[in-house]
Amino acid sequence: MKSSPWAGARPPAVVQLLLFLAYLVGRGGAAGGGGKGSSVYPAAVVYPHHSLQISWKPRVFLYQHFLSDDEANHLMSLARAELKRSAVADNMSGKSTLSDVRTSSGTFLRKGQDPIVEGIEDKIAAWTFLPKENGEDIQVLRYKHGEKYELHYDYFTDNVNTVRGGHRYATVLLYLTDVAAGGETIFPLAEELDDAKDATFSECAHKGIAVKPRKGDALLFFNLKPDGTTDSVSLHGGCPVIKGEKWSATKWIRVASFDKVHHPQGNCTDENESCTKWAALGECIKNPEYMV
Repeated sequence: MKSSPWAGARPPAVVQLLLFLAYLVGRGGAAGGGGKGSSVYPAAVVYPHHSLQISWKPRVFLYQHFLSDDEANHLMSLARAELKRSAVADNMSGKSTLSDVRTSSGTFLRKGQDPIVEGIEDKIAAWTFLPKENGEDIQVLRYKHGEKYELHYDYFTDNVNTVRGGHRYATVLLYLTDVAAGGETIFPLAEELDDAKDATFSECAHKGIAVKPRKGDALLFFNLKPDGTTDSVSLHGGCPVIKGEKWSATKWIRVASFDKVHHPQGNCTDENESCTKWAALGECIKNPEYMV
């Protein structure tokens, strides 16, 4: 549980230099490379020594103090007046439906909604090394006493939800509050560590790997294996809140761009007056991601 995403490998010299420069820049702000400051952390500056490997099967990493208190509070303040009962995707139709599987309330924040939201999105991209355009809008969730999210997968089993960007390759879960008891994120099929859980973990969290919600921390886990197939051991859930209230924010990251406009088959139109010229130059073959 002590290794970093480099897993023992020494980063190249140029990477070490860039990290050192990032550290110096960060020292000028409230973050300073550590602590739970009450300011906004420098956008896109991440500190690898804050990231801990929680599991390899599935791949799970915990970044301590990813958000400042002000950043966490800001996300909650944006969402508070817009909360609605959370829904889940139906396995057959792909449509959103209400279910007792998920009893929280939530809302989505637009990408780049304000400078703080955009800065958090930049920081997520810097930590995960995954493109911003592949990310969905941030979803902010509130769990009251007894509310939970039962075991589920973040990848899809229908063809409707994969149209925009394919499967959810990775999930970043931001903890916006501490929780007095309960509310752990659990991975019951994960390979268990030798560390025994203490009495502060709820009964729900005793099987597999569990992570306590701590304000400002971020959890990154991958829903697909490195070969692109779905990872069955990425099954996870949110334990019921026993005492207090739990706020979190989720950024799902797709395999491809989530921002790219999808046109149903048979309804293809040129979005740029130069499309015909580019096609004649062979760009449809050279750059299909942008042309087709």
